[in-house]
Amino acid sequence: MKLEEFREALRSVIGPDIEDTWAERFFSEVDISCTGQVTWQQLCSYLLLEYSERERASIPTAALLDSQPLIRHCSNNKREPTVRVVAVSHPPPLRYVSYPGRPSLLLMGDEKGGVHLMWFLNLTNGLFKKLSKKENGPQRIFFSDLGEHSDMVSYRHIPNIHQESINRVMFEPDTNVIMTSSESDTTSVVFMNVAPKREPYIWKFKQGAKCFDYNASLQLMVTGGCDRAVRLWTRFVTTRPVATLLGHRATVLDVAIHQPVEQILSYSRDAELRVWDISSHRCLKTVCLQFPCQQPGRIPEHGNFPFLLLSPPHLEESRLVVGCKDYLALLSLSKTRRGGGGWLTDEGPKSGPAVSCALYNSALRQVVTGYADSSVCLWDVETGRRRLQIVNTHGEDGLTCMALDSSHRRLITGAHNGTIKVWNLLNGLNLHKLEPVTNSEVTALTCLHGNQLLAVGWSQRIVQYDIAAAKDLYVRADMSWKSNGVHKSDILAVRQCSALGVVATASYDGEIIVWRMEIQGPVLRLQRPNQRGVLPPVDSLLFLQHRAGNRKLRNRGVLVSSQGGCLSFWSITGETHTYGQFYAPEQAGERVLSLNSDQTKNTILVSGDTSGWLQIWEICHFALEIQREPGCERPPMMRHWKAHKTAIVSAEVLEVADRLFVLTASADGSAGLWTVDGDHVGCFGQKVTWNMTEPATYQRTTQRELTGGPEESTESDDTELSRVKSQVPDPTNGGLTSQEECRSEDQRDREKVRDSCVGTAGGRKVQLGIFRLERDRLETSRSLEAAKLSVTVANTCSLSARLSLQLLPRKEEEEEEKEEEEEEKK
Repeated sequence: MKLEEFREALRSVIGPDIEDTWAERFFSEVDISCTGQVTWQQLCSYLLLEYSERERASIPTAALLDSQPLIRHCSNNKREPTVRVVAVSHPPPLRYVSYPGRPSLLLMGDEKGGVHLMWFLNLTNGLFKKLSKKENGPQRIFFSDLGEHSDMVSYRHIPNIHQESINRVMFEPDTNVIMTSSESDTTSVVFMNVAPKREPYIWKFKQGAKCFDYNASLQLMVTGGCDRAVRLWTRFVTTRPVATLLGHRATVLDVAIHQPVEQILSYSRDAELRVWDISSHRCLKTVCLQFPCQQPGRIPEHGNFPFLLLSPPHLEESRLVVGCKDYLALLSLSKTRRGGGGWLTDEGPKSGPAVSCALYNSALRQVVTGYADSSVCLWDVETGRRRLQIVNTHGEDGLTCMALDSSHRRLITGAHNGTIKVWNLLNGLNLHKLEPVTNSEVTALTCLHGNQLLAVGWSQRIVQYDIAAAKDLYVRADMSWKSNGVHKSDILAVRQCSALGVVATASYDGEIIVWRMEIQGPVLRLQRPNQRGVLPPVDSLLFLQHRAGNRKLRNRGVLVSSQGGCLSFWSITGETHTYGQFYAPEQAGERVLSLNSDQTKNTILVSGDTSGWLQIWEICHFALEIQREPGCERPPMMRHWKAHKTAIVSAEVLEVADRLFVLTASADGSAGLWTVDGDHVGCFGQKVTWNMTEPATYQRTTQRELTGGPEESTESDDTELSRVKSQVPDPTNGGLTSQEECRSEDQRDREKVRDSCVGTAGGRKVQLGIFRLERDRLETSRSLEAAKLSVTVANTCSLSARLSLQLLPRKEEEEEEKEEEEEEKK
């Protein structure tokens, strides 16, 4: 069926009131091959996958944040097994005593199945009565002599609770309940009150319990033993378990309940760690811990208490310590419940994996984020809510790059291991697996007209794939591009310009090569001059598509490259190729990893640097003339703010609801949406959703209030910024800074930058950079009120206009500002 036939069929089954937009989306999701037709087999497959995905998404992911633990050797153990690990929050000396109230109680289980109870009556003076005889070493008190210490300790013995030796003792202080376990079939676990009047609760099961854990808030007990089963029990039902979790292949040595995520951790003698979900009783993850003491075919030695579960307030983050012989393994745990594998917190995925790439799909109005843990998330840009998640896209290897096909309904992902895959964005189905040329990293992807995909990376070659005509799962690589041996280093970036019919690639050695699509061969090499030899790598490329499509502008600066923090504008068709260069980051020594622009007009340029700062430049008239002294001229900076804590790996300009927004993604694990004015719309994945048409729903964190934007910067901030910019070396002049080379008497006066203001000239809005003299000179010399200062004005309609502004009296200046505000409102 085609779309119209499919819509009519739905109406005949469901009813005539279905919405056309819903029917179209349903049709697109079923049409996995993007042919414009759907079959009955595709519909059945879609329904099966849809309900399977819903079931999978309802199960949380495992609490383990890292599958490879941090393993340390305990050299003081002298190759003996660690019996138990205890968390020490204060330095010694210590007394290990539980606190159920006053007095304090110490519990001990013995080999005959009995429990010893000691109430310490005066802890401030010690545990026992001090003996007159001075002895070296610890104080030794025998049970038979406890009567002599009746003022300090009260003692009681409860015999024959179990028929076997007691292996675990726990105490619930709120109810005064003692919990013990043994490997006895008749008394496997016993809950008994300190007061002997109440009847105990006794659990009986085959081979007894070798370990157990209890959580009072969940009213849940978990046991493990020699029969390799993990059992879940309720507090007051002893006859049958709630669930029996099977999967371990050796004796279960320890279990623990991780309450924040409602999961169970179990550990067996063969060093296998399993994570179970309490509600669904499913095994979420299995990790085989690789201790160095393990030998093939031999069971490693363990102590009686391999586990130590640490949660707040002992540590800021939940941790699990596992002991095996004389080694300890430390694993990080999630402290909040995660549904469907996502980190849904109030402020976005902070504790999640790093974001490696992100892009915007204008056709579906979705944001796609790729992560270092090989997962992909699709977000609704209008609300920030997650629509779909694809996990384990490339196995253990993280994502490095992404691209959309021509229809914007398929996603192409590349990974560290050189694999490339094609996905259906509507249902998460893997459509194609592309033949890898090498097992080295794929760094960038771009899809040409007709769904001809180009892939570049550490192979130093351009590989093409025809994903338009592909019908099979596996697509072979096409090596027709004449790229063998052209790049001498790893290719880091690739961009295409259909208006000019070219593709640009950039490599680690700082070289940019322009290729013509018709001949699939190189036609131009671009490289910044350098007198010191080695150039920094090119981190990003960007074609200004509006300029490239304009006959009057296509010979000017149409290609932007980022190299060592310097943004260079290149012409690829004119006689002169260098049209502009300036340093973009807020601090010296940083790099710009992402570039983007509003491609319908190319009025702004967005750059994100490695320190987390985002800059928005006005480039209407920048790089339209050849820059006489490279590095001395910069386009006006409209806004800048700190968008993330760490490096911005992706920045993209979006046009939604006739407004411009900026998408940012960072290595800190978060992706955010901003207005071009610097207001924070929100982070994707936050609990509170937003509405892009209603600014009242934005998070409204104006970064200029926190970091001081160009309109609110102080004199000290501007001085520091000027100092940083002046210290950035320019590779084109033998290491001299750009300001040292271009310094003149006129520029020394301009260094005293006070602020920026908005004025009008000829009925059009201009951005004025007013260079004011010191305040004391203005106060001491009234004659300066009529003085004329020469200022540099960045006009939206002219690249650099010289204006002569007269300092007016204060009243006239205020009246002029009011008139300007009224004109702006109009």
